[in-house]
Amino acid sequence: MAANPGGGSTEAGGGPVRHIPVLLKEVLAALEPSSGKVILDGTFGAGGYTSAILDAGADVIALDRDPTAIAAGQALVAKHSGRLKLIHSRFSALADHAPEGGLDGVVLDIGVSSMQIDEAERGFSFQKNGPLDMRMSAAGVSAADVVNRAKVADLIRIFHYLGEENQAPRIAHAIDKHRAEKPFETTRDLAGLIELVTPRKMKDKIHPATRVFQALRIFVNDELGELAQALFAAERALKPGGRLVVVTFHSLEDRIVKKFFSDRAGKASGSRHLPIAHERAATFEPVGKPMVSASEEEAQANPRARSAKLRAGQRTAAPAEAEDISLFGFPNLASLGKLGA
Repeated sequence: MAANPGGGSTEAGGGPVRHIPVLLKEVLAALEPSSGKVILDGTFGAGGYTSAILDAGADVIALDRDPTAIAAGQALVAKHSGRLKLIHSRFSALADHAPEGGLDGVVLDIGVSSMQIDEAERGFSFQKNGPLDMRMSAAGVSAADVVNRAKVADLIRIFHYLGEENQAPRIAHAIDKHRAEKPFETTRDLAGLIELVTPRKMKDKIHPATRVFQALRIFVNDELGELAQALFAAERALKPGGRLVVVTFHSLEDRIVKKFFSDRAGKASGSRHLPIAHERAATFEPVGKPMVSASEEEAQANPRARSAKLRAGQRTAAPAEAEDISLFGFPNLASLGKLGA
């Protein structure tokens, strides 16, 4: 959730404040930005982390797949002439934008930005009626395409795995019945149907459509695949001593980051009964606590920080390991992209 720098009076694009950077103090402590360092912010958003890193003296290469974020950030580029490069790119390709000598730090703030949620026309939120879109890059398959064209079995997999939705079969079959008469076009169309199928109970803390909307957003933008590839890319792009700092907002993302750092900590194969067959050198060493969450004070001031988790590691001199997506144990849901073809 990229946000305005340090809670100041303007955003990166010079507009009014709408975004608060999550765990900013903790991110800076883990990154240790200073003059002479080059830090890559893989999720520029509204420029919250980037601005703070620049203020700490480091130069920044910032990426964002959202063209509106790139346009809004040009004022910040002008303000820090020569010290900020703002590039339209997915963060999975971050190694392509690293300087020849490597990066001193990489920070990733995973998930949809509050800027995108707040804009009804982007279709990320059921709280604001708009087109059922959810594409961060404004290109490719939309949420409406998925809801209207995916097989029921595929919808169940998406909702169950990416949204952890227990009512996935019931919702998927209701969608199939509805779309046979009239396709889904708006966020209200979908949220309204989900409310009818799984009405909200008094004890429920979240809206019935929350998990389905999360699942669709993650699927449309291949967020888990992007995160996995970004971790591998950071391993290649960081110089020895460089820091990788990742902030996540739900369990699926955090699980991927935790598995990556655990795997890259180095280990030996074998058992107590057999000699060690192969020893792997660590490519990352832990930085600070294994996981950092928002303080109660920050959570009170910014409810979006409540679910945030920060994990960080420092690059060693060991060569980057082979990229193996099976490490993370999630199904290749991107293969559902044919949408019933």
